[in-house]
Amino acid sequence: MADKLSAVKGMNDILPPGVPRTEKLPDSAMWQWFEGAVRQVLGRYGYQYLLTPIVEPTALFVRGLGEVTDIVEKEMYSFTDSMNGDRLTLRPEATAGIVRAMIEHNALYNGPLRVWTVGPMFRHERPQKGRYRQFHQLDVEALGLAGPDVDAEMILIARALWRELGLVEGEHVRLEINSLGQPAERRAHRDALVKYLEQNAAQLDADAQRRLHSNPLRILDSKNPAMQALIEAAPQLMDFLGAESLAHFNAVRGVLDAVGLQYRINPRLVRGMDYYNLTVFEWVTDQLGSQGTVCGGGRYDGLIEQLGGKGAPAVGFGLGIERLVLLIQALGLPVADASP
Repeated sequence: MADKLSAVKGMNDILPPGVPRTEKLPDSAMWQWFEGAVRQVLGRYGYQYLLTPIVEPTALFVRGLGEVTDIVEKEMYSFTDSMNGDRLTLRPEATAGIVRAMIEHNALYNGPLRVWTVGPMFRHERPQKGRYRQFHQLDVEALGLAGPDVDAEMILIARALWRELGLVEGEHVRLEINSLGQPAERRAHRDALVKYLEQNAAQLDADAQRRLHSNPLRILDSKNPAMQALIEAAPQLMDFLGAESLAHFNAVRGVLDAVGLQYRINPRLVRGMDYYNLTVFEWVTDQLGSQGTVCGGGRYDGLIEQLGGKGAPAVGFGLGIERLVLLIQALGLPVADASP
């Protein structure tokens, strides 16, 4: 008898209802119920569906995400195509591929676009509940639009999806926001942060020591309990923002306030990719242990030009489907129409 083969570690089957499984994962009917809710919400907001390849040139992610990000340094599934020597990567996130498609097809020629996609992403991480090596992500992007109202629109789309799924904002999920300002403001903050961390180098763990001069902002996102007091006392980017950046952030807040959406300003919220500027946000939960972020995004006005296109503003968010479905299951929320 031939040896039995199993799925790659951290990559899971989504099976029909009633089929036994070794791990508590959503069945295919619940998956389709979720995708149906997504289509309903994004259709109401006028977003159009698109698909991009799962495999992209490795250079796309190195240039787009940043060479010293965790994703590029140690999480990407990259390989050399044995047929022609091309360096290729299984996409670890969706935004860079969408931007590449916009540039390649001159998609913004006739004006801004609002688009969304859903599909598998790949990161070589230690598999754990809610975090897998192949995971599925909903990605929503508004390209060619610069106003703070569009930043708020992204946040409100997520809120509309929570309500469609039965989640309650402020109870099941909470909103955190911040502003990363513009590049010159970040550079001034970075200089002050590096100086502060150098003065306290003895308190830095090995990972922070490694990041000190390559990506010091990521040190602020450390979960190491021994470093929290040091991080809390570090210079805050908000103190380095100019009038225009502050006005943009306050305008986003004004929209959220007007619709009664509660939020927390988190000055340590920096996100994991280098391409963000101005508004960043996360929807978080305390129902899934350490895997608390269920949705995150923000503005990335420089990425299109960085990847070779004509400069244009953009904003978007990504949402991990497995983690969100786990949250719905953990809360025991009703899934009334979980069949296709």
